[in-house]
Amino acid sequence: MTFKTLDDVSDLHGKTALVRVDFNVPVEDGRITDDTRLKVALPTIRKLTEKAAKVALLAHFDRPKGKVVPEMSLAFVAPALSDLLGAPVQFASDCVGDDAKALIEGLPDGGVILLENVRFYPGEEKNDPAFAQQLADLGDIYVNDAFSAAHRAHASTEGVAKLLPAYAGESMRRELDALNAALGAPVKPTIGIVGGSKVSTKLDLLKNLVGKLDALAIGGGMANTFLYAQGHEVGGSLCEKDLKDTALEILKEAEAKGCRILLPLDVVVAQEFKANAANRTVDLGAELSADDKIFDAGPRTVAQLKDVIANSRTLIWNGPLGVFELPPFDAATVEAAKFAALQTKSGKLVAVAGGGDTVAALNHADVVQDMTFVSTAGGAFLEWMEGKELPGVAALG
Repeated sequence: MTFKTLDDVSDLHGKTALVRVDFNVPVEDGRITDDTRLKVALPTIRKLTEKAAKVALLAHFDRPKGKVVPEMSLAFVAPALSDLLGAPVQFASDCVGDDAKALIEGLPDGGVILLENVRFYPGEEKNDPAFAQQLADLGDIYVNDAFSAAHRAHASTEGVAKLLPAYAGESMRRELDALNAALGAPVKPTIGIVGGSKVSTKLDLLKNLVGKLDALAIGGGMANTFLYAQGHEVGGSLCEKDLKDTALEILKEAEAKGCRILLPLDVVVAQEFKANAANRTVDLGAELSADDKIFDAGPRTVAQLKDVIANSRTLIWNGPLGVFELPPFDAATVEAAKFAALQTKSGKLVAVAGGGDTVAALNHADVVQDMTFVSTAGGAFLEWMEGKELPGVAALG
């Protein structure tokens, strides 16, 4: 899709940019434990302030469900953002109305203000046109820099975008460019890695990817369901046996569409899940007892995956290959991740990854900085991979 960015705006001097950001940060004892989402917003804020625009930030925090919940106020974010920005950030105790408007009008050109939690109003999640208009009344242009909230058709992500000239922020632009490079118009051959515990949570994803990729590696607990469907023993492993027919249908569809499915050739099994538990590596076809559980892919599987990655030009990754949280069951994920990072650093591969477990796994492998792009968007990233239209993105087109 085509969308306008801040490079398409000529004169913003003294005008107000209403910017949707994602400041739903993790907090412990009133302290932000991870300020990544604040840092991600800085390029957009700085680009606007350099153009002498007034920046009014829209965000949500937690789930107040349309009511004012004092402990879910965004007030604590303003000083943290100010420290990162190196400039004052005011705070408005409301996100609409005369008081918020007056505070915005009182900002100096290039000033920044954070508005109160938009989810304090029921009209936000209902995408109420009247509430969207109240938001739009505060600004001259609308900027969406929160891809992670773009899969929700809310007033601050979709409704207001129809009422003001709408643009993608810097973070949104990078995300959309990366996803287009991975799925929209990728350099072929393409490979996907999809892991995780359950097939049932990723049916739409698998069905979409087999029609778009040249190869798809399936790992984690969900691989067990496919192995079981093919008649292999999985012992006491996590396995959705009721999805046997569904797994076979996906394999058949992949074959019809020319997508090579890569399933484990060997697996690491143990009888208990704990760090450095006694384990063994077995080939498919080996006898497994009811106490044997598959916790990781084996070395032959990783070797095959590395060979396919080496001959691919684009990789999209969602989900680990094993239960990476505890050694030694992190081995397959770490080795594959390090190899993909090496290919990416050498310019041979475009590697785009996303999803909560994926980000954690790549951080564990210490390769996040070496991948082309790692999305922290979670649900929005997954829905994009599933081929679904994201309302907040569509509204920018």
